[in-house]
Amino acid sequence: MTDQENELSPEQENVLPIDEHEEIVSEGGKKIRRRGIYLLPNLLTLSALFAGFYAIIAGMSGDFNEAGWAIMIAAICDGLDGRIARLTNTQSEFGAQFDSLSDMVSFGVAPSLIMFSWGFGPLDRLGWAASFVFVSCAAIRLARFNVQLGTADKRFFVGLQSPLAAGIVTFVPWVAHKYGVEVTPLIAYLAAILTIFTGLLMISNYKYFSFKELNFKGTVPLMVFVFAVVFLVVVAQNPHEVLLLGAVLYGASGPIIWLYNNRFAKKDASKARIVGARAAKSTKEGVATAKPVQNQVKAVKRSTPKKPSKVNSEINDSKGEKDSQSEASEQKPAGKDTD
Repeated sequence: MTDQENELSPEQENVLPIDEHEEIVSEGGKKIRRRGIYLLPNLLTLSALFAGFYAIIAGMSGDFNEAGWAIMIAAICDGLDGRIARLTNTQSEFGAQFDSLSDMVSFGVAPSLIMFSWGFGPLDRLGWAASFVFVSCAAIRLARFNVQLGTADKRFFVGLQSPLAAGIVTFVPWVAHKYGVEVTPLIAYLAAILTIFTGLLMISNYKYFSFKELNFKGTVPLMVFVFAVVFLVVVAQNPHEVLLLGAVLYGASGPIIWLYNNRFAKKDASKARIVGARAAKSTKEGVATAKPVQNQVKAVKRSTPKKPSKVNSEINDSKGEKDSQSEASEQKPAGKDTD
């Protein structure tokens, strides 16, 4: 079916309550107009959006256990939609924008409201200010990611990913609700500091591993599969604690890597440069001291007469003997004639 057959008349377009989505894409080096959206990846994105919305309702109702599970489901759906789109070659600009808006609700608005409902009651204005800082940082993080999508290094994320930031902020009330922790003013202030700091990690320049280079199509050693089974068993036994610990460790990995690269790695590099400079200096000094010695040796060799060799001395001795014999024969007198 051609594009002309797909085009609707003005009467048909007026009957439809929703305009059909059109997107210009490049296929085979040519730009074509595509109508409609891909179902599977966008359905996963919609599921993530629904889970984030449900987390808001559950958090505001005080059911922080349901809110934590909803954020977990939203993160799983958000991780799958992009991979499914790449594996099935169904990427689209509509899907990218829809995914960003879904992330804003599920990992920006929902965690801040869950934390506000759980622990920011004693803080009054400071509580909603901390929540707003987190929401703003999530929006900035998503906008920067969309702008740098085509130029950024795919091995790393610049700034903490919004799903992981949402996990840190949401899993704290999740674990606290499980153990019945009472919110005191001290805990409320610590929760506000954690919320603001996590939001700032999203807009920081710390690099986090993206794990996009993992090849799920290739083979792996059997022990890797065994470790995966053990990890799933541990998560199933204590999901609240393990997931919170994993999110916190991953969030701390960015500053730790930056500290290592800018402190310890630079110190090692400077030590290596110092050692190299000292070695080069000692080499130059050795060459400089060796040159005068070589010149002195050459001068001594020139001033010392050459010792004749054994063969030359024998030749000279034989020549001397012959000369002495010839001189003796010339000095002998002539004899008289006898009968």
